[in-house]
Amino acid sequence: MRILIVGAGAIGGYFGARLLEAKRDVTFLVRARRAQQLRNMGLVVRSPHGNVDIPSPPTVQAEQLTQPFDLVLLSCKAYDLESAIESFSPAVGPSTAILPLLNGMRHLEVLEEKLGRDAVLGGHCLISTALDAEGRIQHLNDSHFLTFGERSGSRSARVNAIHAELTPGRFNTVLSDTILLEMWEKWTFIATLAGMSCLMRATLGDIVTAGAGDLSLALRDECVAIAKSAGFPPREAAVQRITAAITNSRSTLAASMLRDIERGAQTEGEHILGDLLRRRPRDGNERSMLRLAYTHVKAYEARRCRAGNAAL
Repeated sequence: MRILIVGAGAIGGYFGARLLEAKRDVTFLVRARRAQQLRNMGLVVRSPHGNVDIPSPPTVQAEQLTQPFDLVLLSCKAYDLESAIESFSPAVGPSTAILPLLNGMRHLEVLEEKLGRDAVLGGHCLISTALDAEGRIQHLNDSHFLTFGERSGSRSARVNAIHAELTPGRFNTVLSDTILLEMWEKWTFIATLAGMSCLMRATLGDIVTAGAGDLSLALRDECVAIAKSAGFPPREAAVQRITAAITNSRSTLAASMLRDIERGAQTEGEHILGDLLRRRPRDGNERSMLRLAYTHVKAYEARRCRAGNAAL
């Protein structure tokens, strides 16, 4: 099976390195700068589950794509989705499966509109990774789950084949019959975490210590209610995981979106908070915690854009 991984960043690079380690046919679609970096130092992963060092991993640039791949693994930032689709579209043939690992749900609609519903699987991952200044991938926790499935819930021949292809990689591969529900459950967790930690500019534990745990619970309830209204009520175990995270006064957990804000970078606030807010039933409550958190991130983005324009 020929696998194209769009980008060789923290997530795509990690799973791609594990698959190359397992002797799978993997190629990274990268920009010129990352291609040069990979030629110079290789693909380097530092992980509690074992390090990986792959000299000169296979790479390709968009203008060099001429043949379809069997599987496209997509793990770009939500704000890069449109340009990513444009870059990898030449690699999509009649039988290509696209496996996106983005948070939220809007990307499924965009991919379906551009490339057709049948091509797009559901998927998500549970892993914490980051690129260091030299481009090495740092695996920051013990989890490395990649979960996927047909959005219909069926066990098709193609997802069985993909599962067999990915399983030898040294990460946890899960074939799910309820992938859309799992994606909604993760979305409610990510939106609660990102919304509160960005709004308060603090870890979840610091928010509890400050006496604002009730605000986190209010945001949790709002996110869960939106998922219910969309037809994907989170299961009790998923709600309990959110609750445990946001009520732990010793938690050092903060959203990656907060780290983006702290380093003055672009965020996925529109995709994770804004799109969820747009799916909220019109109940007349314009003082919602989700709206407050989303507006906070949008105000940061506006200020960041103004500062960037002023520097030109």
